[in-house]
Amino acid sequence: MAAALTKQKSALRKAMRATLANLPADEIQAQSRQITRTLLSLPEFQEAKHVSCFLSMPSGEVDTSAAVSAIIDAGKTLYVPKMLDKERGIMDFLQLFGEDDLRTLPSGQWGIREPHEELDGMRRPSGYAEPLDVIVMPGMAFDRSLSRLGYGKGFYDRFLSSYAATLHGRQQARPRLVALALREQILEAGQVPVGETDWRVDVIIGPDGVVAPC
Repeated sequence: MAAALTKQKSALRKAMRATLANLPADEIQAQSRQITRTLLSLPEFQEAKHVSCFLSMPSGEVDTSAAVSAIIDAGKTLYVPKMLDKERGIMDFLQLFGEDDLRTLPSGQWGIREPHEELDGMRRPSGYAEPLDVIVMPGMAFDRSLSRLGYGKGFYDRFLSSYAATLHGRQQARPRLVALALREQILEAGQVPVGETDWRVDVIIGPDGVVAPC
């Protein structure tokens, strides 16, 4: 059963990579602008004080640069992903301190900018310190039942399981999980294979609007 699920996920990732590789950059930018506008108008986003948002890859996914700048401009506390152990698929979310901090981030795996764990000799605050209100997430593919296919390393699924357990122990609510997806990444319900440890999201934002529970 597990082998069959892994095979299904690999096949979908391969097909989606080919689809995204053929998308013109100007089409991705046009979709990203509309997705950003919808994200910024989302009530749970507007009400959030502590927000995590992924820093996008150079190509092949929603460009989050405008969304990240809007989070900073709105005075929200911004956290971004930091890979801690690539082999074991472990990450955290670390706080950024404005546009100057953002501009100095080095590129890490897949060309994604990541913060160092320390800034000016001080350890950056983690998402574990202040409960996140919203986590803005990437993915390889999604479907209309809110299933998510990641990139295959399990970073988000492991983090969310650990984070939810920590918040439950503190009697704190877990954050809203908001996925950003290009039109081509949103499939019909049931088309994304998922296992027991795969997290579904709460909302998917695409260029044509919001996909949410019925």
